[in-house]
Formats: sequence, C-alpha cells, structure tokens
Amino acid sequence: MTLNVGDQKGNDEAVLRAAGQLDNLPYKIKWSTFTSGPPILEAVSAKAVDIGGVGNTPPVFAAAAKSDIKVVAAKHGTADGEAILVKKGSPLKKATDLKGKSVAVAQGSSAHYQLVASLAKAGLSIKDVQVKFLQPADALAAFTRGKVDAWAVWDPYTSQALRQSDGRVLTTGKGVVNGLNFQVANPSSLEDAKKARAIKDYLGRLRRAQDWVYQHPEAWAKVWGKETGLPYQVALDSVKRTNGTRVYVAVDKSAVASEQEIADAFAKLKLTPRRFRFADYVDTRFNSDLPPSSSAPRTYGKRS
Repeated sequence: MTLNVGDQKGNDEAVLRAAGQLDNLPYKIKWSTFTSGPPILEAVSAKAVDIGGVGNTPPVFAAAAKSDIKVVAAKHGTADGEAILVKKGSPLKKATDLKGKSVAVAQGSSAHYQLVASLAKAGLSIKDVQVKFLQPADALAAFTRGKVDAWAVWDPYTSQALRQSDGRVLTTGKGVVNGLNFQVANPSSLEDAKKARAIKDYLGRLRRAQDWVYQHPEAWAKVWGKETGLPYQVALDSVKRTNGTRVYVAVDKSAVASEQEIADAFAKLKLTPRRFRFADYVDTRFNSDLPPSSSAPRTYGKRS
C-alpha cells in the first residue's frame, strides 16, 4: 500500500528522515513536492495526493472554493515568526504607521491573514495599505531593494530578512493569529480503511519527529539548512523562534473556532467567494491521539 504525500522542500519528508521516523514503514510513501500550501490542497482535492501539510490560511481558501478536503491534525507553535517587517532605517514604528504604505504579502498565505488581523487591531483595514501580492522569493528581493515599505511573512523568511536584509520587526502575529499549521487529507483516502490506518501511523511519526526537533534544534537546523539552502544560523534562528516550538494537537472546537474567525474575516472583505462552516471540512477521528489545541507551544528560553 502506498500513501501519497504532498510536501514542501525541507518540510515533512526531511524532518521524518532526520528523526529516523521513515525506518520500518509498514507501507510505502510517494512524496510529491510543491512550492506552497495552496497547490498541495489542489492536489489533495484532486486525489493526486492523500495528505499534505499546510499553514492556517490555505485550508480556508480551499474550503471557500468547495475543495474536497478534510483537516485531520494540527500543529500549534509560537506566532513570533509571523511578522510584518520593515527595514532597520524605516521611519515606521508601529502598525498604524502602515497607512498608505506598500506591503508585500503572499496571497492566501498565513501572512495574508496576519496582515489583515494586525491592521484591524491597529484600527486599519486592508484597504488602508497598498498590497503587493508577491511570493516569498520575489517579496524578499523587493524588500531587500527597498521596493516595498513592509513585508508580511513567516519563518524562515522572517529569520532570513532579520539576518541578511537589514530587517526589523514592526509587529508579530502574537495575539492576532492562532499559530496553527494543518495536515489535510482527501475524504476518499479517509474512507479507505488501509489508507486511514496509514494516515494514523503517519501522523504519529510526524508527532515523534516534531518532538525530536525540539530536543535537537542544532541537528535539525543543519539538516534543514542543507535541504533548503538556508545558512545554518538563519535555520537555527527559525527553529528556536518558530519551527521547533510546534506541538501536534487535535483539531478540536477551539481550533475550529479560530479558523472560523479567519474564514469570516476573508469573507467579510470579499477575498473569498462565500461564507461557510469550517467544521464541515474537519475530520476529528484522530483527535483522541493528540493533546488539545490550547496546549502551549514550547520555547527554548532566551533567544539570541
């Protein structure tokens, strides 16, 4: 039996291999690599892959488009790596200063919602800024060259900009985003008894691999840096700020409610085509194997 898994470079396959969790598999895994969460969810909906890992916002856009998906597990981490960045010499000091300024962000990403929520907290709307929809590589180039005033992004790009592009944190997602990532499966895969058992086993391996990351941040930073081309120190910064803090948790009522807030916010702004119940796109059968979504993210103490 083969489990088809959608992945991003340096993500689930890399961490499972580094943690020794691909040893003695009772099934085969066929990996397919994608550039970001939205195309992974397109593949899940099309039954091209059985399951894949994404951030907190792609499932909202996919569900709004009536994609054939079910969220089956979550990871809860700190929101410190979800940030709006400016250059060190920028006159911008707080979120309210973004009014009328240009902000780069990846459309439909977790950073897209973080920008919306951070502006709302500051009494502004997305219409008060000049949004430049750019994928991370293009946004990094624009930010580095001063072509945009700010950049809403996530780790490891946050760590990369702070280390290499004279970046400064204007505000983080702390208190405005839920810090969740998700594993999302195709409903037909969940209805297949053999694949459902494989998915349960796969989620257990991911959970153990995430525990290994927390216990071995330096070892994982070396592997992750090699996989992605990130310098070791950037990778380590990201592990200690965000990547290594995550804990696999249940997709429970609290997690669903926080995702519903995201869905409602985008619907209100007419950035998605309809309102819907996020709970309709969740399968809770694996919740008993996982702690509640309110479980606190781990920390590494004082960060450098």
